[in-house]
Amino acid sequence: MIEVIGTDAGAPASLPPAQQQLLRQAALVAAPRRLHQALQSWAGAACPPLIASDQPELLLEQLRQHHPGELAVVLASGDPLWFGIGRLLLEGLPAEQLRFHPAPSSLQLAFARIGRPWQDASWLSLHGRDPEPLAARLQQRPAALAVLTDPTRGGADAVRRCLRAAGLEQAYALWLCERLGHSAERVQRLGPGDALPADLDPLHLVVLVAEPPPRPERLPLFGLPDGVFLQHPDRPGLMTKREVRIQLLADLDLPEAGVLWDIGAGVGSVGLEALRLRPGLQLWALEQRGGSAALIHANAERLAVRPAGVVEGRAPEALVGLPDPQRVLLGGGGRERQAVLQAALERLQPGGVVVIPLATLEALAELRPLLEQAGLTVAVQQLQAWRGAPLADGTRLAPLNPVLVLRGERAVSG
Repeated sequence: MIEVIGTDAGAPASLPPAQQQLLRQAALVAAPRRLHQALQSWAGAACPPLIASDQPELLLEQLRQHHPGELAVVLASGDPLWFGIGRLLLEGLPAEQLRFHPAPSSLQLAFARIGRPWQDASWLSLHGRDPEPLAARLQQRPAALAVLTDPTRGGADAVRRCLRAAGLEQAYALWLCERLGHSAERVQRLGPGDALPADLDPLHLVVLVAEPPPRPERLPLFGLPDGVFLQHPDRPGLMTKREVRIQLLADLDLPEAGVLWDIGAGVGSVGLEALRLRPGLQLWALEQRGGSAALIHANAERLAVRPAGVVEGRAPEALVGLPDPQRVLLGGGGRERQAVLQAALERLQPGGVVVIPLATLEALAELRPLLEQAGLTVAVQQLQAWRGAPLADGTRLAPLNPVLVLRGERAVSG
């Protein structure tokens, strides 16, 4: 029989008495090299022969050669069957020869230390990986996320850089958990400006816990981080990114007062930030997706602004009851885009501005003639932005999707 015992960082002293007795009876003990000294100090002269478990293929061969009548013990971290050595042992040895004794996993210990329930938590491993999966998971805005780190590739520093690149440093509390279960364990919360410990232990993980939104008065006046806005959980990341939002707000040339239509408003990010800049505006946000009105109102509450109206409906029909606009932001796509723009142009006031972010050249070719035929002064630009993202020990530039911005301005006399 091979007893596979899960441990925390305090092993073997922290093991239950029954499992310590198995260690004393073992003719062979396999353990990570970092535990060998502790095992020798604990067992003294009675310490059984030790082999390293850090090289699984070599370990399997040594266990196969072990005398079947003698007890062998394999020490593993946490639950050996949860991303541990248990899977490899089952693949290489008869299942009836193995008996597993799980310990609390590092995730359980981490959430216990910070005192937070973890039934809503998700997890991600960066062992041997670049951090792109972490960036994708952060787009989903999990309530809590445990990140299993790799000291050689994908450690705590990579996690922080991913947060920074996604504009989510203020959206999550970062807990750094080192040597969990050891007498010298250390658990600390790091703020965005706090340096990582100079003596950061390789045996660490990171827990990210979603923070309540910052008070509106503590937000920047312009260029709000993407993490400020709530999003649809089934469409994570589908919102106007900060770099594009800044350009659209500049192109709208917002007046102190008047009516702004935000058609295809999504989560409301552009229109709501416009209200922070120009509180005298009347914002009418239109989005056809069900549930959008509640989400936009929730985001408005976060920013302490109040739209004149939020309408769930399909343009152009839903535009009929709205007051005539001085500014129009036309987002989204769809086959009705030409009809929506035509309806907006018929209602646009003298001196009014239409701004349309587009993803394709075909859409530009489709809509630009409508602005020109209506007598507007037309301008086109392409916006391309990159964000720094971690890559091994350096930083790479991760491109955001390029955006074409079509702008039309009606003469004051027209």
